[in-house]
Amino acid sequence: MPEFGYSFTQYNEASDVRGSLREVDVSPKEAREVASYIKGMSLDRAREALQEVVQMKRYIPYRRYHKKVAHHNIPGFYAGRFPVKAAKLFLKLLDNLEANALYKGFDVSRLVIIHAAAYPGRKLVRYVPRAFGRRSPKTRVYVHLEAVARVV
Repeated sequence: MPEFGYSFTQYNEASDVRGSLREVDVSPKEAREVASYIKGMSLDRAREALQEVVQMKRYIPYRRYHKKVAHHNIPGFYAGRFPVKAAKLFLKLLDNLEANALYKGFDVSRLVIIHAAAYPGRKLVRYVPRAFGRRSPKTRVYVHLEAVARVV
């Protein structure tokens, strides 16, 4: 059984709460954009924003992976999309974070997300048969999602 750590190193047990989803099947690029979007938001505001993304009412700005992404009227940046699958998984992560905060006795309305990250996990390599007896690799990258919130 693998042991997973956290990429956040300044964790304070008295005022911070953390949650994670490991090896989920989502695009690492979309997950990174969603993580950078919710970082700095309160827990309630992040949940509202992600629910609007799932309902396709709010765009997530694509800051790094924005080549050939349509331009939209997004405040602060021009390119964006609706990463619905990543938003649903981050909503699940926020539920995990809230449950951990309630277990520790924190006030959920005062939580602010200070760290949100998505980084690649295990790679699953399969092969697709090609002509003349050859084959080509088909790689699927699973993603680790994690978030840390602090009582403010």
